[in-house]
Amino acid sequence: MKHSKRYNDAQKKVSSGVDYSLEDAVKLVKEVATAKFDETVEVTIRLGVDPRHADQVVRGTVTLPHGTGKDVRVLVIAKGAKAAEAEEAGADFVGFDDIVNKIQGGWYDFDVMIATPDVMAQVGKLGRILGPRGLMPNPKAGTVTMEVEKAVKEVKAGKIEFRVDKYGILHVGVGKASFDSEKLEENVRSFLEVVQRLRPPAAKGQYMRSVTLGSTMGPGIRLDRNSLV
Repeated sequence: MKHSKRYNDAQKKVSSGVDYSLEDAVKLVKEVATAKFDETVEVTIRLGVDPRHADQVVRGTVTLPHGTGKDVRVLVIAKGAKAAEAEEAGADFVGFDDIVNKIQGGWYDFDVMIATPDVMAQVGKLGRILGPRGLMPNPKAGTVTMEVEKAVKEVKAGKIEFRVDKYGILHVGVGKASFDSEKLEENVRSFLEVVQRLRPPAAKGQYMRSVTLGSTMGPGIRLDRNSLV
């Protein structure tokens, strides 16, 4: 694979075969994030699980203490008082039948969908459309709830959902390169602590096999797992 001169220059600053402390990795990822936009800082974890087995699927949510730095567009599907509650809480889009029809017509200009339990029969019709895009609301993620105000505010404040892919990899954005180093470190640790707590009892051997920090356009920086536990 060919890389740009900017990427190659950044790669030279990352020592091959070295596992960095989180503090040093954060400083380095900020240094090599030289794109003309504010790059997202991402954590990639290779887990020692087999997601083909239901009892080894790692899935959860975490509220990052300093948010993601991204303006999250929240859609709420609800009726009556709960719809009004969603609007007051700051949801970007609120509706019911009109929104369901709009999505069926190919509209997906939102990042998170929240729905109340009483509308899930209608929302369930969107499963084939929203499921592959990771947009389907789910009770385990707190996006199917009667506590609409709380859910909207949590998502807006930096609550994110994650799920291991079929290769046993977790890949999550934990902030922006413009964040202070201390804020990035706290966000990373918060995410890793939740992932550690979610270790499936059925997982054997080493759980976090590798942890890498990187930015949107930058090289991966391998973290010292021992310093993270």
